[in-house]
Amino acid sequence: MYVPRYMFFTKGVGTHKEKLVSFENALRGARIAHLNLVKVSSIFPPHCNIIDIETGLAHLEPGEITHCVLAQEQTDEPGRRIVASIGLALPAEDGRYGYLSEHHGFGQTEFEAGEYAEDLAASMLASTLGIEFDPDVDYDERREIYRMSGKIVESQCICQAAPSAKGQRWTTVLSAAIFIK
Repeated sequence: MYVPRYMFFTKGVGTHKEKLVSFENALRGARIAHLNLVKVSSIFPPHCNIIDIETGLAHLEPGEITHCVLAQEQTDEPGRRIVASIGLALPAEDGRYGYLSEHHGFGQTEFEAGEYAEDLAASMLASTLGIEFDPDVDYDERREIYRMSGKIVESQCICQAAPSAKGQRWTTVLSAAIFIK
């Protein structure tokens, strides 16, 4: 059984005339190009600790199969703004799992995309914890409801945004939550 005990966040931007190399360059920018990444869904395991990237990378070897939640966006349309973000929501009760969410899109700022991903994660967690909320209400209002319930202790996000490169070049942005056993 493999249950991650550590996780770190990272993000990167890459550009190149080739789409795949643009993605590779974004992985390099995020400092995870040396890993074999396997995308997983949205569960943040109980008792998993968030660590900084330096500590996390010290535990990983080149070529290691590494599970992650990954958000990425790519475009070759000059000047188009792209974003990729990961949101995290943690329960207050020890021993319960949290949620990670990924969001990718066009035209948003890092703040907007980060808030959106954080909102997704918090809303998924709130629904599993039985917190009643109106999904059409502004996230700031729902965040207050979540916090007042005493069931959600923290939410956060990481986001990468960039305008795409000019001159027939691909741009890739990515954000990732990297798991370590």
